[in-house]
Amino acid sequence: MADLSTAQKILKRIQDLVRELLQDIARGSLPVISIDRFIPCDSLTDGDGLSVYERCESQERIALKGRTSTQRIVAFMRVLLIVQGLLQQEKHASKRDVYYMDPRLFGDQVIVDQAINDICTKLKCARSSIHVFSASKGLVMGCLQYIDQGRLVDCSRHRLSGFPIPTLTDGVTPMSEAEYILLVEKETVFQRLANDGYCMKNRCIVITGRGYPDVPTRSFLRLLVNALHLPVYGLVDADPYGLDILCTYRFGSLAMAYDAEALATPSIRWLGVFLSDVRFHGIPVRCLLPLRENDKRKAEAMLKRQYLKIHAPLWWLLCHSQPRRKLVPRVPSTRRNTEPSGNSSAPLPNIMPAIQKVHSERKKSYGE
Repeated sequence: MADLSTAQKILKRIQDLVRELLQDIARGSLPVISIDRFIPCDSLTDGDGLSVYERCESQERIALKGRTSTQRIVAFMRVLLIVQGLLQQEKHASKRDVYYMDPRLFGDQVIVDQAINDICTKLKCARSSIHVFSASKGLVMGCLQYIDQGRLVDCSRHRLSGFPIPTLTDGVTPMSEAEYILLVEKETVFQRLANDGYCMKNRCIVITGRGYPDVPTRSFLRLLVNALHLPVYGLVDADPYGLDILCTYRFGSLAMAYDAEALATPSIRWLGVFLSDVRFHGIPVRCLLPLRENDKRKAEAMLKRQYLKIHAPLWWLLCHSQPRRKLVPRVPSTRRNTEPSGNSSAPLPNIMPAIQKVHSERKKSYGE
């Protein structure tokens, strides 16, 4: 017998689940859906650190009891029906598309997002396996070409604005002569690099998720690393949120722990920005911003992540030693005849030489 396709396997799991629920109803019992729960690992795990989350022995039970639980199970079944139709028709839909298929029932996009995560956890599959995707907000530029559904995309042609990262990576074939991938946190820094012609002077690929990365950006980065075997350097703000964004790329997120292994890129190296760069690169002190209360709470929460201390002890130590200030790269004003005001919003000096220097030093330290 031929192996079942991924879609056929998921459809069979859906049929088995619905059959179980109908049997419960036939016995006079209210339907209950048991969802696996994930927690961060508190000890070293086998393998290369792709997954830092593990399933709990106890499960979360969703039943027709109470308004919140009832709404959750109803949304689960409605989205499950939509997923079944997508798989049978070999079509795809965005999360927003799913919401607009029954907006009066769902009421809010958050309800749909929760149902999608519940379905993937219950069926033990990646989100891409149920043909539901997130709209991409990431950008890429540099020494990269890729074939997407028979169409050749040349990212080097988009030198001033970048090219949107593809929403679906299935069937994408990348080609590149780049030496490394530079991952930047913010679009402002990405645009600054584009304006400075960084990719024209360096054989590299630059990617930004424009803040916390979405699934397409993380999936695309993982694809490039697997296919091109390139080192990845992360350039993020020198604050707890910058480190948390870098951790999302490297370890995945607890909300999508079921998909962490498919989306994580454990080879990412932290290029900067570090607070020590203030003195090393002669950055004006006015570019420092005070840590806010939510910054401090984020740092305290990250220090409790044992997997961070185990798999990235240097990152954990840097977070532990986080002082009262943070460094956020700024984009210079485009207005002419404007003198620096001396406040915290003043721009950083040209960051391109600093990145080149640090990249060279990191390559030497890693023996590359």
